[in-house]
Amino acid sequence: MNILIFVIILLVLVLSHEFGHFIVAKLNKIRVDEFSFGFPPKIFGKKIGETTYNFNALPFGGYVKIFGENPDEESTNGLDKKRSFFHKPWYIKASVLFAGVAMNFIVAWLLLSIGFMSGLPTSTSMAPEGTTIKDQALTIVSVVSNSPAETAGLKVGDKISHLESYNNKKEVSDSTLILSSIFTAETVQSFVKRHSDEEITFSIIRAKEKIEISLTPEDKIVGISMDTIGKLSLPVHKAVWEGLKLSSDLTVRIAVGFYTLIKDGLTGQGDLSAVTGPIGIIGIVGDAAEFGFIYLLSFTAFISINLVIINLLPFPALDGGRLLFLLIEKIKGSSIKPQIGNLINFLGFGILMLFMALITYHDIIKLF
Repeated sequence: MNILIFVIILLVLVLSHEFGHFIVAKLNKIRVDEFSFGFPPKIFGKKIGETTYNFNALPFGGYVKIFGENPDEESTNGLDKKRSFFHKPWYIKASVLFAGVAMNFIVAWLLLSIGFMSGLPTSTSMAPEGTTIKDQALTIVSVVSNSPAETAGLKVGDKISHLESYNNKKEVSDSTLILSSIFTAETVQSFVKRHSDEEITFSIIRAKEKIEISLTPEDKIVGISMDTIGKLSLPVHKAVWEGLKLSSDLTVRIAVGFYTLIKDGLTGQGDLSAVTGPIGIIGIVGDAAEFGFIYLLSFTAFISINLVIINLLPFPALDGGRLLFLLIEKIKGSSIKPQIGNLINFLGFGILMLFMALITYHDIIKLF
């Protein structure tokens, strides 16, 4: 089921991204030869008009084959060259290239707006002025890798409702009941410090199910971050505005995260465990689905914004790399030789596939 949900999410995000390229190219009278979900081998395809629509076997992305985007003799000097991407003004080329990430941002904005209309999980500290957050609960928002919390099975989204500690004789030595006015992250941290050498049982609510998880802190640390989370429901006009604000904020935060990741990688301080590939995302999708549809909606928006940032990276074969080529051509006043551009993009695509294979291998290793 998790795999099916993941494929559906990827299908929606990839198709929306490629549709952005497709529709802007069509509006500018550029010929589109192929619209594909996934990478070959092809499962099936159908030609409608001048465009062939394919569904391929490897669901790790997709592409639109735009006439003249990878220039050859036909697209530069052929009979249909007026409809070639290669011969269009730079601003039309830029709009076609940028349209994909624009669609991903719009999808995230739409999903988050729907979330706010339905009741989006929101931190009480992030609530817009004049709004009310319902069903507040102290919620785990992150779990440190290889920590007592992860080992015991605590997960992001778990709502903490009760704490108990046991002495060496397995007798209850202390108990803290949930009180909305005082049961905060500080309450839990204080409790853990007082009983850092004892077994602590967390009573949690996970997807409406009550669960008890026991663990013993290490160096007075459990390995979780917490926040008071509730549901924020807004009328349509406010939901759309807050959806835009949250989408923009997430875009900036994710961009900063990618910058830090790349900087650490270039300085030899990078950690591949910070990167999650398709297999790792399948597991996260399952967790999000377990907590409810709105969590899954939010996670899909998060992935969509990640695609915005990834595709804008100035790396060959990505939209950002092609936009960089356009900038270079604008500065130098002439086009980059097609053979050189095609070769660079081909090599870039190969490197991306190798990187994807490495991440996938790392995801598989983490399962064992």
